[in-house]
Amino acid sequence: MGSSSGLVDWRGRPVDTWKHGGVRASIYIHMLVWLSNVSNIGNMTNIVSYLSVKMNMGVAAASTTSASFVAMMQVFTIPAAFLADSYLKRVYTVLFFAPIEILGYILLAIQAHVPSLHPAPCELAGAAAGAGAGATAATTEAAPGTCETVHGSNLSLLMLGLYLICVGEGAVRACLPALGGDQFDEGDAAEQRQAASFFNWYAFAVSLGALVGLVAVVWVQDNKGWDAGFAVCGAVVLLGLLVWAAGMPTYRNKVPAGSPITRILQVLVVAFKKRNLQLPENPDELYQPTNDDSAKGLEILQRTRGLKCLDKAAIVRGGGSNGGAWSVCSVSQVEETKIVLRMVPIFLTAALGYMPVSVVLTFTVQQGNIMDTRMGAIRVSPATLFVIPTVFQLAILVVYDRAVVPALRRATGRVGGVTHLQRIGVGFVSSLASCAVAAAVEVKRRRLVASSSSSAMMSVFWLTPQFFLLGVVDVTSFVGLLEFFSSEASDGMKSIGSSIFYCMLGMAAWLNTMLIELVNRVTRRRGGGGWLDGANLNESRLDLFYWLVSGIELVAFMAYLLFAWRYVYRNDQRIAAAAADAVDEQEDKKAASNGSLVQINLI
Repeated sequence: MGSSSGLVDWRGRPVDTWKHGGVRASIYIHMLVWLSNVSNIGNMTNIVSYLSVKMNMGVAAASTTSASFVAMMQVFTIPAAFLADSYLKRVYTVLFFAPIEILGYILLAIQAHVPSLHPAPCELAGAAAGAGAGATAATTEAAPGTCETVHGSNLSLLMLGLYLICVGEGAVRACLPALGGDQFDEGDAAEQRQAASFFNWYAFAVSLGALVGLVAVVWVQDNKGWDAGFAVCGAVVLLGLLVWAAGMPTYRNKVPAGSPITRILQVLVVAFKKRNLQLPENPDELYQPTNDDSAKGLEILQRTRGLKCLDKAAIVRGGGSNGGAWSVCSVSQVEETKIVLRMVPIFLTAALGYMPVSVVLTFTVQQGNIMDTRMGAIRVSPATLFVIPTVFQLAILVVYDRAVVPALRRATGRVGGVTHLQRIGVGFVSSLASCAVAAAVEVKRRRLVASSSSSAMMSVFWLTPQFFLLGVVDVTSFVGLLEFFSSEASDGMKSIGSSIFYCMLGMAAWLNTMLIELVNRVTRRRGGGGWLDGANLNESRLDLFYWLVSGIELVAFMAYLLFAWRYVYRNDQRIAAAAADAVDEQEDKKAASNGSLVQINLI
């Protein structure tokens, strides 16, 4: 019978590693990840249609509302992560906030179903206006500008439903990666390997949810009605929550250790106060962590080189540590702050690295709309092209986790085969290649337009290579960044580490929007329209925009290489050769032992 220090079960008792955590507990977590993404990814890709068709919003208003919805979903990971790390256990944070997401779907379903809660369809509004004026049948057709846009209390209800979904989903996204990481002991060779695989299968669950959502949820919304679609989304999240809650007795839970933000601010303030003091020659003279810190659940971190200006916060004056937390900070507290500051350059360059993903996904459907969409005797909707990178991700993730990682592990001796930052770098290259390929395809399409006045002769499947490369990006960078921010963060701020990752994705989307607007403003000054102005893609210069993004990506990649080369990991990602050879045997023994525990002791 094993134990894991600092972790408790759902009733607050010390965990037994043979009964709690491991792969069995992670399966419940993956189920909620899968089912929640069935709902939210299906909605994110189709919400613009709902806002424009059902709520009669204009193109600009629908796009802005949709972008805000996606961005706020990332932003709401921050307060949820703060609560989970500071005051609530991660399981209780999910248990409290996930029903709020379900409530959001219920409100949207009710609004879509009850006619008085949404505006009349445009054609009906036009017909009513025409009948009142004694117009003929020909004049009863909807005219531009005659549609009543959602407003007043109905608009407030719409926003409430959308933001309730953001609050609930934000908590789920912030807590589940950190909760999954808690299920594995980095000091155990077998569990160390399982922890690396957990994030691969986390991404697999996200991609599988996206695939089901893009096919099933979108179909229900388009064919059975938006009310049925939102109701199905709420039911799917509820099912995922129930399955996840059934695994609560198996989870290892980290005890909250107080506000990490307060601890970081204390270090910055105290270090500034003591900026004129000299560091002692003997590092042991700095204020060391106490047993009380360990009892509070704070991780004991060893002093590292670099950022020595922060070490001054641990200088003890007057031969004692009196004065409180705003007068002297422990070495562990200083190191926790160093970890966050060291991750900032990676965060910024990674946001730039993910920008081409947002760019390519934004314009691919528009390209597909004016290309040949035939596949044999059937026509493929350009929107279904999003399924292509999802399928690629599912296939590549399985091959990577089951074949590539074991081979790399034997060659390098690293738990994940390569370091987190190396894996992210591969995604960086794939992202750059995807944008460059997209630019080359757009150049070819424009040449066809110039020669034949149409690009309909060019198959939409020319867009497949760039989608394949996007799949590689998610297999490498998505998993690598999520694992990097989760594992490098101290034990007292794991959920915040996950939220940093999702905020990085939101920042990449925001940078994409800002760049489009900036490019249009600059190119308009030279006369005529901007590169991306207007609705006719044939008259735009999307190819030049792709090349511009590729250039920005190349510069960002050079900066990333510099920061990655200088980064100091807080955890050793290598495993001993003997341990690497014995991992499979240990994992098999533990899996057999866990499999024999058919009944869960709830006492």
